[in-house]
Amino acid sequence: MNQADGQAPVAWDPEQKMQFLFALRSKGVTNPRVLSAMEEIDRGPFVRGVFARRAYEDMPLPIACGQTISQPSVVGLMTQAADISPRDKVLELGTGSGYQAAILSKLARRVYTVDRHRRLVAEARELFEAMDLHNITAITGDGSRGLPDQSPFDRIIVTAAAEDPPSPLLAQLAVGGIMIVPVGQSDAVQSLIKVTRTETGFDYDELLPVRFVPLLEGLGRD
Repeated sequence: MNQADGQAPVAWDPEQKMQFLFALRSKGVTNPRVLSAMEEIDRGPFVRGVFARRAYEDMPLPIACGQTISQPSVVGLMTQAADISPRDKVLELGTGSGYQAAILSKLARRVYTVDRHRRLVAEARELFEAMDLHNITAITGDGSRGLPDQSPFDRIIVTAAAEDPPSPLLAQLAVGGIMIVPVGQSDAVQSLIKVTRTETGFDYDELLPVRFVPLLEGLGRD
C-alpha cells in the first residue's frame, strides 16, 4: 500500500511500533484509547515517495499539494485534548494524508473530513477503503466554512492555522462540544487552542506551541 516511486512498501514491525508508542508517551500522549488507536492505525501507508522510510519518526513530513502530514505526537496530543467519546460526531478540517481522520475513526461514531484539494481527498478515500474505515466521509470543500449541513458537531479538529477560531466553525459546535484549532498570524508563532462551547459562550484554553500550514478559503489547485 505504501509503494511509491518504485520503492518497496514499508512494513510496521513490532520494534518500530514499540519505539513509535514510546515516543508518543514521552511527549505526553497518555490516554489509553488514543494510544490504542494510534497503535492500530499504521502511519506508513499515509507517507509516500522518498519520505516513506521516515514514516515512523516523530516528525512532520511533506505530502502532495504542498501540504504536510503532522508529527505523530502532535496528532496524539490534539486527539487527546479533544476527549472524544464513542458516540461523538467529529468534523476534521484539513484531511491532508488522511492519517488524523483514520485515528479519529477508531474513537468516534462518525467522522467527516474536509479538504480543499481534490487529489488529497481521493487518495485518503482509497486508504480508508483499504483499511475498512467505513465511518469516515471525506469531502472536497472549503474547510474554513465547515460543514453546516451536518452540524452540530460534538468535536471539531482543525489541522490548519487560523488567525482566530473561525466563527463559522464555532457556530457548528454543539453545546458541550470541543474544538481544537491552531491559532496564529504566522507559521512561526502559533498556539494550539482548546475551545469548549458552554450554555453561555465559549471557554478558551491554550495547550502548546505548534506549526501548521495556514487555513485558506476556497478550493486548492491540484
